[in-house]
Amino acid sequence: MNTTIKDIARIAGVSYSTVSKALNDNPLVAPRTKAKVVEVARQMGYQPNMVAKSLVSKKSNIIGVVWPRAERFTWSSLVTQINNTLAARSYNMLLSINPVDSAIAVFSQFRVDAILLFREYIMDNLQVNPPASAPILHYGSPIVSGYPTINVNRKKAMFEAVRYLHQLGHTRISYIGDLSQMDLTQQEKQAGFQAAALQFQLAAHPDMMLNTQDNSPDSGYQIGKQMIASAFQPTAIVIGSYGLSVGVMRALEEAHIRVPADLSVISYDNIPQMVNFSVPLTVVGANVECVADMIVSTLIHLVENPAIVAHYTEIDVELVERSSCGPPRLGDMSAKIGI
Repeated sequence: MNTTIKDIARIAGVSYSTVSKALNDNPLVAPRTKAKVVEVARQMGYQPNMVAKSLVSKKSNIIGVVWPRAERFTWSSLVTQINNTLAARSYNMLLSINPVDSAIAVFSQFRVDAILLFREYIMDNLQVNPPASAPILHYGSPIVSGYPTINVNRKKAMFEAVRYLHQLGHTRISYIGDLSQMDLTQQEKQAGFQAAALQFQLAAHPDMMLNTQDNSPDSGYQIGKQMIASAFQPTAIVIGSYGLSVGVMRALEEAHIRVPADLSVISYDNIPQMVNFSVPLTVVGANVECVADMIVSTLIHLVENPAIVAHYTEIDVELVERSSCGPPRLGDMSAKIGI
């Protein structure tokens, strides 16, 4: 049986209203009385009814997050950081991997203060039906959303990756990534690589861009083996995500290809886990903590004053140099592995 405020009042020997004020840290309650009420509540295992509390205060301090791609490791890292940042600002996070409409229907029942919507696939028009009872912030490409949107400049990230490799002397560079026509975030990366390839006059070849079709480690591994056997023989590769980098690096290790002595590697996704490879990877992308801070700050602005929230905010990217890139090697991978 759940403990109620009336149960606490009876044990503490105070009125119902005094318990309510004490648990809400009302300054009208004497410190000694407040301490006694809080201790009784703790001993009785009292859990406040968040829905009832929000009906009174008009604020739940809960942010709903619609996250339909649970298998994406990088998004897991970002969502964890968002949760930590929200907690530091006295907010809770309610996460759903259900379809958008059903997730938002549940959030409405919990009377969340705002909703963060992760969405990356092309849609004719993103409209929640029925309309959400809380303001929505969209993370991803602005084309799919009529809501305030935060996005990372992925096109610039891939352009800067190629520029960096070109400055090291590389002209045979391959891109390994999801070339899907339905995923706008991946299209942005592809466009950035292609723009840089033209700008820096990279050597062209049918295997210059290799399509993994998703961002899983297994796909990275399979395409990594295909790249090793390719007639193109790049001296450097740009990888589209952390998950793909896991698979590609495994393929390179099995083939005894040394990074960066035989092949330079740079990856998208600026997350802490990139240092955990056998060779810490040079990366491009927005720092995950910066992205989380921007998202949380915008969500709280939406709650407190939605009129001041920009319709579109683009987060800049950075290149973090580590140990996986160097000048072009002498010879090629085919000589290295005996193809």
